[in-house]
Amino acid sequence: MPTIRGITGPYRLFFVSFDCHEPKHVHVQRERKVCKYWVNPVALASNHGFSPTELNIIRQLVLANRDRILEAWDEHCGPFG
Repeated sequence: MPTIRGITGPYRLFFVSFDCHEPKHVHVQRERKVCKYWVNPVALASNHGFSPTELNIIRQLVLANRDRILEAWDEHCGPFG
């Protein structure tokens, strides 16, 4: 599960290799909590443990780093993945 480098904070942003057939998205983890955000447009796809307040913080993080996330997706899955 490749981690996206260069995004600071308490969250790990990563991809799951077998998800490349899905629309572009990113998984976000902190401790035992994990969620998934679609990237275009940015929208919550699933959540396991994060509070609504923290999901808003994560959404802002995804928005602020969207270009970096999309670039990392294309490197990992290919531009059409």
